[in-house]
Amino acid sequence: MATPDAAAAEWLKANGVPELFDTLTARLVAEKPADVVQFLTAELQALAGLSAEAQACAAKMRAAGAHELHIRAFLQNHKTVAAGATGTIPEGDIVPVAELPELATMSVKARPELVKETVVLKLNGGLGTGMGLSKAKSLLPIKDGKTFLDYIAQQVLAFRESTGSDVRFMLMNSFSTSDDTKAYLSKYPAFAGDKFTSEVEVMQGKTPKVSQATLKPAAYPEGPENEWCPPGHGELYCSLQSSGALDALLAKGFKYMFVSNSDNLGATLDLSLLTYLADEGHDFLMEVCQRTESDKKGGHLARDAKTGALLLRESAQCAKADEPEFQNVGKHRFFNTNNLWINLPALRRALDKYNGVLPLPTIRNSKTVDPTNAASEKVFQLETAMGTAISCFDRAAAVVVPRSRFAPVKTCTDLLNLCSDCYEETPDKRLVLIAERNGVPPVVSLEDKHYKFVDQFTKLVADGVPSMRKCARLTVVGPVTFAKGVVLEGDVKIVNDGPTSKVVPAGTYTGEVKL
Repeated sequence: MATPDAAAAEWLKANGVPELFDTLTARLVAEKPADVVQFLTAELQALAGLSAEAQACAAKMRAAGAHELHIRAFLQNHKTVAAGATGTIPEGDIVPVAELPELATMSVKARPELVKETVVLKLNGGLGTGMGLSKAKSLLPIKDGKTFLDYIAQQVLAFRESTGSDVRFMLMNSFSTSDDTKAYLSKYPAFAGDKFTSEVEVMQGKTPKVSQATLKPAAYPEGPENEWCPPGHGELYCSLQSSGALDALLAKGFKYMFVSNSDNLGATLDLSLLTYLADEGHDFLMEVCQRTESDKKGGHLARDAKTGALLLRESAQCAKADEPEFQNVGKHRFFNTNNLWINLPALRRALDKYNGVLPLPTIRNSKTVDPTNAASEKVFQLETAMGTAISCFDRAAAVVVPRSRFAPVKTCTDLLNLCSDCYEETPDKRLVLIAERNGVPPVVSLEDKHYKFVDQFTKLVADGVPSMRKCARLTVVGPVTFAKGVVLEGDVKIVNDGPTSKVVPAGTYTGEVKL
């Protein structure tokens, strides 16, 4: 009697699809599905009706050595966009989340023994191109020459020392960040060399940018590297499976994973949240914060109007007409910090349920193929967001956490806040808002024309970062440089109408300052 693998090979040959033979039989041998027929049926159904444009994208990914799971995930997104879907979630399809449990009022008896079953993973695939960076954003200096990556490594080491537990640490890197990250971490023996390769790193895939005009893979001979992009942090789940990391962790007895962004230094392993996840039997737990004016452009939590299930709506999923309601922080009160707690056995079950690719909503980002050339071809970057997986688990929940667990840097505006004396370093190496800020950072607006990119921002604070402990709102218009010893209080607006940079002298400022 033919083995399942041999039977599958014969079937593929007999039905005239030799181009899929090598790929699918290799996966059969590697993954050894219990039901070969079900496996092949799902694969062929996923491929059925593929357009020539989608096939061209898949061929390009295969030629680059992409794993079939990543190709399937991309094709799922391509099919959505080809059907005319924009990926938006209309305001009429959701209802606000009224109330959620709060960490501050919970009575949780922490169980330190859970740490040995827990993995800490940081998302480290972003370059920060929106800030003009060409290396991993985690290598950006913040305070006293320390980078995000320094703080992350030191946080893990401090936790290990304080608890006596060798908590597992991982990074999800992209093709753009892997080499630089590995080189930088070489100064930390606990994460360097073979340990980096075998324990620390899991690699995110890469997907082709798609021409907006044709939906074919974009071509850019002047810089072929610009033809590719990371597929968003929603690829975490595919990457954990395709790399074998998920099954390896489960085999070693790991049950829980805490995931957060590498640019959020307030997010560390919290024993109370870990215990809450385990004791309540949640499969997926999202940390959220109360939205303020500073957060109105970020994604928010909501409920499906039909099912009542929790879902996440990101800014890219909001239609222009719905922006006023999207930014209504009184209506949509909670935002996703992207600090997530995941039950690993439950993730394994969810991936099995969906044949290896979670059905995450497609996010269609409009870009140019060369981000530094506005005249280059317009493309779509098809992405997914990690937090949207909250809809894929039956026992998913959210919990309100203090603002101290959220200190990300997405723009130079955020960077100014984090570099200032509004934030302080804790003994466990977190950067948190000082107590007198009452959990609310200053509302800062730096004119994009002069401060969008890091090299421009560096000129602004070349002589020193101003004191902003008592600053409620700061607006900077025109090219300026802060002198050492500048103190900002209350609402401050600094204006230079001229084309030449001017210095804000040392002193205390409030109200409008004309230079």
